Amino acid sequence: MTSHTPKRLSMEDRILWNRVARTTEPLKGKVLEDPPEPTDDTMAELTRLVAQDTGSKAPAGASQQNNAPPAKAHPTRRIDKPTHTKLARGRLALEGRVDLHGLTQSEAHSLLLSFLSRAHADGVRHVLVITGKGASFGSDGVLRRALPQWLATPPFSPLVSGIDQASRRHGGGGAFYIRLKRRHGSGM
Repeated sequence: MTSHTPKRLSMEDRILWNRVARTTEPLKGKVLEDPPEPTDDTMAELTRLVAQDTGSKAPAGASQQNNAPPAKAHPTRRIDKPTHTKLARGRLALEGRVDLHGLTQSEAHSLLLSFLSRAHADGVRHVLVITGKGASFGSDGVLRRALPQWLATPPFSPLVSGIDQASRRHGGGGAFYIRLKRRHGSGM
């Protein structure tokens, strides 16, 4: 018989598990405890680890000070029209997708960072990020508004070269095409 050592879940796995767990009902006599929100220290550590994996530097002061001023945003360009048309018509493959529906901003940020970092490391160029359109009438959605701002700041800016709203076929106003930068030294 082999002994089974439990494996620690990655941040992405914990977020997905918590999302699934919220849709269940606890057994009679049991109380479902809300999972703790990721702390600033957890987010700083995740940022540092992802930056280490992608070869970029973590934002200045991310692991030293929690009250450091935010890093200056670098505007992300839109995806060029011919590429957008090819993506919309299915002539250029979307090599990955992530759905952020129902996640808190903190969970969505962590999941997106993990997803884009892995995609970039794998040499993926075009992905679809589904944010949803917003839950309330007249709202344009918290995640939908936050996504372009996130992508313009470290640790996302070294990974992303372009963003544009997806075509109706891929979710329209509730989804975005993201073009990732080429990996340095990959020969692509």
